[in-house]
Amino acid sequence: MAHEAFEQYLSDRSRRGPAPPDAFSGAAGGAPCGDLVRISLAVREGLVRRATFDAEGCAASQAAGAAATALADGATVLEAAMIAPGDVAAELGGLTDQGAHAADLAADALARALGAAAGSGAPLEPAPAGGERVAVAISGGVDSAAAALLERERGADVVTVTVKLWADQHNDGARSCCSPQAVLGARGLAHSLGLPHFTLDLEERFRSTVVEEFIAGYASGITPNPCVLCNGEVRIDAMLDLARRLGASALATGHYARIADDGEGPLLCAPADSAKDQTYMLSGLHRETLAGMRFPLAGLTKPEVRRLTADAGLPVASKAESQDLCFLAGEGKRSFLARHGGVGERRGEIVDSAGSVLGAHRGHHEFTVGQRRGLGIASSEPLFVLATDARANRVVVGRRDELATDRVRVRDATLHRPSGRVDRVRLRYRSKPIACELAPVAAGRHDALEISLAEPAFGVAPGQTACLMDGELVVGRATIAA
Repeated sequence: MAHEAFEQYLSDRSRRGPAPPDAFSGAAGGAPCGDLVRISLAVREGLVRRATFDAEGCAASQAAGAAATALADGATVLEAAMIAPGDVAAELGGLTDQGAHAADLAADALARALGAAAGSGAPLEPAPAGGERVAVAISGGVDSAAAALLERERGADVVTVTVKLWADQHNDGARSCCSPQAVLGARGLAHSLGLPHFTLDLEERFRSTVVEEFIAGYASGITPNPCVLCNGEVRIDAMLDLARRLGASALATGHYARIADDGEGPLLCAPADSAKDQTYMLSGLHRETLAGMRFPLAGLTKPEVRRLTADAGLPVASKAESQDLCFLAGEGKRSFLARHGGVGERRGEIVDSAGSVLGAHRGHHEFTVGQRRGLGIASSEPLFVLATDARANRVVVGRRDELATDRVRVRDATLHRPSGRVDRVRLRYRSKPIACELAPVAAGRHDALEISLAEPAFGVAPGQTACLMDGELVVGRATIAA
């Protein structure tokens, strides 16, 4: 019977052909294996109205392409997004270990076609007639998996979304949250839970908005914060837009944060697990975005999240957390800046605050204000980076007390509430908030502000985010000025 199903699909010509008009297409395979499967989907009003394929290579790839197309044709968009390699293999009556590769290619081509639909801006699925649909951002890690479990247990109709932000052969894709390998892992996790999965390819936007600013920041002598920019301007809004086009009422993520309403609208708020507080990294979110967000892990600690996923039998329960920026995973900053931005070795002077030369460095971009390690200078007392001068390619160092400041100038500030509400500021991720005050200004955008600190801060680095707080509420953000 298995052989009969395989032969039927191998000889089926009814689904082979060019892409239908206005179709979304995806391909998988190519040079490494010699097999290639292309699938195209015509989508309208939540249904795959027509699906076609083409394939090159072995007989298994031909048959798998036909089988995947047959499974998708006439299905709802959400049903098509649940088709996994195992479904393709089962449709063919089973495959050998060697033939299973063809099922992987066909399922991947189908997922890429759905990804093209996801990135099109077109409406894909109407809202459910009853109940609630929620999109969950899933990365293949333990936190996002727990968020998906909790939303499903809550009774929501869950659809999952993963963003692809970066692909680079010099990176370790297994250590990145947004690489092609991460997409495959997240899709496999979603399908193991019986959940539909979509991929949003945001690499071009990520490169132009986040990576280019990262490179330009280091070249100009500041220390940018790419994660705040990415969350605030690239990936969260794109996923929320897709969520709405899939008929979902909200986007849930695995961040450790809460949403609180002070009577004037939603604000970010510290979660139960203060050690995992990610509100700093989310501080760039727009107010309109927060209104469509859910944070299922708000009341949980990390150990509780791991137990939850372990009880569900998910292998990601013990997965280590990624510590690298997604585009730096497995590659040092020095190499990345040299390859992508031409910011390479450029020897210059290390001087003290009086201008006396103490040593040499290989480039001002390798240093950030407050840095102590890696200076390569012998001294009777610890030295810290006080400033970097990009134009002169000079690094200024000094004692820790010379780092102290009780006033911080910021630029590009956004206040969700009047400045009188700001009573604390966090100047680095994981740093302790410092009591502060601002001069009276209204809520809204401000080109420049000055923050007066109640106690000195040390190592305030230009380019980093200043997270403006009212107690545990995030009421604004700004960028520390040079």
